[in-house]
Amino acid sequence: MTTTPDDAGSADPHRDIPADPHANDAAPYGGGDPYVDYRGGDFPFTSLVDLADRRLGAGVIAANDEFFAERENLLTPGPAVFDPERFGHKGKIMDGWETRRRRGADGDRPFPADGDHDWALIRLAAPGVIRGVLVDTAHFRGNYPQQITVEATAVAGTPGPERLLADDVTWTELVPRTPVRGHAANGFPVAAERRFTHLRLKQHPDGGIARLRVHGEVVPDPAWLDALGTLDLASVLHGGRVEDASDRFYSSPAQLIRPDLSRKMDDGWENRRRRVRGTHDWVRLRLAAQGEIRAVELDTAYLKGNSAGWAALHGCDATAGDPADDAAWTEILPRTALQPDTPHRFVLPAAVTATHLRLDVFPDGGLARLRVHGSLTAAASAARAFRARSTPARDSVTSRRSAALGSAAASQASVASRVSCETWRAG
Repeated sequence: MTTTPDDAGSADPHRDIPADPHANDAAPYGGGDPYVDYRGGDFPFTSLVDLADRRLGAGVIAANDEFFAERENLLTPGPAVFDPERFGHKGKIMDGWETRRRRGADGDRPFPADGDHDWALIRLAAPGVIRGVLVDTAHFRGNYPQQITVEATAVAGTPGPERLLADDVTWTELVPRTPVRGHAANGFPVAAERRFTHLRLKQHPDGGIARLRVHGEVVPDPAWLDALGTLDLASVLHGGRVEDASDRFYSSPAQLIRPDLSRKMDDGWENRRRRVRGTHDWVRLRLAAQGEIRAVELDTAYLKGNSAGWAALHGCDATAGDPADDAAWTEILPRTALQPDTPHRFVLPAAVTATHLRLDVFPDGGLARLRVHGSLTAAASAARAFRARSTPARDSVTSRRSAALGSAAASQASVASRVSCETWRAG
């Protein structure tokens, strides 16, 4: 097993350690709301999909120690919960992954050696390029790790722990050994421009971590997409992404393109009530790649008194037109009445080629899921295969141009498309 540093290089394992080893501790819990003194942060990469989302299929497949709290808690959706009265036979029960206290070799050397650490192996829900990692130590105030390391690798198939820990597997260091704060959101941007399938989280020397989030861009296996033939071009697991929306008041529009079914009202996209006549809500999506759309699904599951009244869909092929130009958008589905708590399926009279999709709802209201069924174009399949093969050694400009064709083919209009959003807000 080999480890290589990312583009930023490896760091001194003792860098940035405060002179006071308890400087990053949080105060002991004093009662009331446990999040009152939580130290959050603003990390731009969190707008991207969480590649380690358990609901999308990610999993913690192994850990060397989980004495106090199970490794699976790392990927639990939502913030960690703290119950000051909850204890078990092994001690305090924490909502996270917590290992036992490490000890040294003997009484004369009671502290663990400098290289001692605990680890967990994480299978990403989908392969992808990682843009940032969030290590959340919520409620671990004096029992969080002093430092963490995050490494990643790309191994085909469904490898188990033995395969991932084999000597011939190369791990790339995404976050070098770095101090973290207790009861805090610790965010780390990542610059490694390559596709990964698994992560290894290390905590030095021991301790507890509440949640792990791994944000980035999905880069699916092109051979799998080709084998599927017809696929959901908007699905987050295939590389679809929400670029912008008019309103995110109650829940995120990113939930529209989840591969599962909605389970409750807030599991889809719901906006606030509109009061300005002549306006409506909308979501703009970038499809997995340039594709031929043949059918769409609009599901209003669990939205009964607050579902969208009507919906319309438009597509844009950014390889042939400018998304900032209204004339570049083609009607896919005219304004159509929707029923509450109902799946709606529409077969298109003719296939529509598009890289982007715009969903308009009138005047407002919620939608649970959006499916866009079709197939990749030959050019998009080729570009996807190129990106999946790309490594840091490849020419970065060429890789980015290929990725642009494969995922949107529209980088030429990234600035202009934001301008057009203002038109959609008013529309």
